[in-house]
Amino acid sequence: MPIFILATKLRNPDLVEKRKEQGEKFLKLVREKVPSIKWIAHYAILGPYDFIDIFEVKNELEATKVSLLSRSAGASFAESWTAIPYTEFLELVDDLK
Repeated sequence: MPIFILATKLRNPDLVEKRKEQGEKFLKLVREKVPSIKWIAHYAILGPYDFIDIFEVKNELEATKVSLLSRSAGASFAESWTAIPYTEFLELVDDLK
């Protein structure tokens, strides 16, 4: 399955008030609406975003659902990226030779 990265930024009060509760609500909602999801990693980060999630889903439509659900669960901003494993990237480069 394709790998996606979701970067989210939360509204300031959401960072401290009921953070664990809201995070659990988001996970439950995603599991219900996107049952094929396989979570790879979840990190709280420094920089312009508050969290990075790495996950696998069937396609970009399901990845879009995850992004939209993050917005409904408290993210004020969400950005998604496709991730290509490095070994697959190297195969693409070889194909260009």
